[in-house]
Amino acid sequence: MTEFPIIHTNIWDALWAIPVIMILIIVLKVFLPISSKYIPACATAIGLIISIFISHPQNLSAGIFMGFFYSAAAIGTYASLKTTLKAYRS
Repeated sequence: MTEFPIIHTNIWDALWAIPVIMILIIVLKVFLPISSKYIPACATAIGLIISIFISHPQNLSAGIFMGFFYSAAAIGTYASLKTTLKAYRS
């Protein structure tokens, strides 16, 4: 049986990657006519790019694994902020 890969990550990677993903999603939404249903896919693509090429360039499996976590955290935070602002406005 093959062992699972050891993924060494740094908390600072997540602390800067998640806000960067959210900012890029907001910028894309402002400048391009992106439908709301494609926002999670865009966030996942951005998260994978950041994780594979910047955070974990030496380990592809770790980059893919952590990229999904970064994008999921950014999507959840984005949805939470959007819901909170809608509730606050009404």
